[in-house]
Amino acid sequence: MSTYFNGFSLQKEEELFSEYLIESELCVAGFSYGAQRAFEYVYESKERIDRLILLSPAFFQTQKPSFIRTQLRYFEAGQEAYVKQFLSNVTFPSKTDLSAYLKIGTKEELEALLTYLWDEKKLQEVLDRGTTIEVFLGKDDKIVDAQAAFDFFAPLTATYFTKSVGHVLRG
Repeated sequence: MSTYFNGFSLQKEEELFSEYLIESELCVAGFSYGAQRAFEYVYESKERIDRLILLSPAFFQTQKPSFIRTQLRYFEAGQEAYVKQFLSNVTFPSKTDLSAYLKIGTKEELEALLTYLWDEKKLQEVLDRGTTIEVFLGKDDKIVDAQAAFDFFAPLTATYFTKSVGHVLRG
């Protein structure tokens, strides 16, 4: 069984990504916010990890600080409404119903997700340990700037950029 980290306001959604995941105790994976957490887990780990799978990694480091403040303000104003709209954007352009996986996240989690900085040196350290990193992005992602994420990850990792799918990697 691989180690999996959930996306923001989600739980047990890994079954949606079964085609991307590898059943191995030497594999770590995460979706969106979970991709950030999966990476940090692998980076801090002293254990052997052969593969890290980043599914639509949350990538906001190209956003202005005003974007982050606005997102946090909207979340504070109405968590349920914010998460409902957020999950609608997560599934676009598919009609995937995420209600079975819903678990309202916290402001602290949202802030961590929005302010996380992917670090090329840390990625290289993980690669130098022999861990293969695979990144999966959807071209029609309404959550992150998928092109900016692709431009960041592609020089370092095996990066797959799929047309006609969004953040949840479904069309």
